[in-house]
Amino acid sequence: MDRTTKESQVGELKEKLGRTASIVLADYRGLDVPTITTVRDEFRKVQCEYKVYKNTLVKLAIKGTAMEGMGKHLEGPTAIIFSYESPSAPAKVATKISKDIEKFTLKGGFFEGTVLDLKGVQSLASMPGKDELRAKLLATFMAPATDLVRTLSAGAQNFMYLLAAKERAQ
Repeated sequence: MDRTTKESQVGELKEKLGRTASIVLADYRGLDVPTITTVRDEFRKVQCEYKVYKNTLVKLAIKGTAMEGMGKHLEGPTAIIFSYESPSAPAKVATKISKDIEKFTLKGGFFEGTVLDLKGVQSLASMPGKDELRAKLLATFMAPATDLVRTLSAGAQNFMYLLAAKERAQ
């Protein structure tokens, strides 16, 4: 690989790292091509990018940033999974895949200025996703209105129950 190609890859990598919500690093050693393709497809489904770069280029791209601590995880073949939207999405999918495929092992990651180890990635995977958080927030906003409607309709509904019970009693 010539110098200009390396420089362009480092620049591309810096740009991607600058806009990520979270990163997961995984070892894919021993996986065949169809399995890797399936793994890539799983990450694409949740809007994550699965990419393999040379470790030396990644170390150059993260040098002098908060991500510099990830360098200790960059040993051997390393796949980098980027998420630009949901911070927990790559961790959830990677954790699920590592349970299903024995040879796919998690190394670490990066989230909110913190370099994560294996336990950190697993705890990130247990966080609720963006859609789950939106649903909970919407339910919280809707609860007072729903309770108000139930309270206002309770009087009329109870009156109807009373009339129905009186009719049955006769």
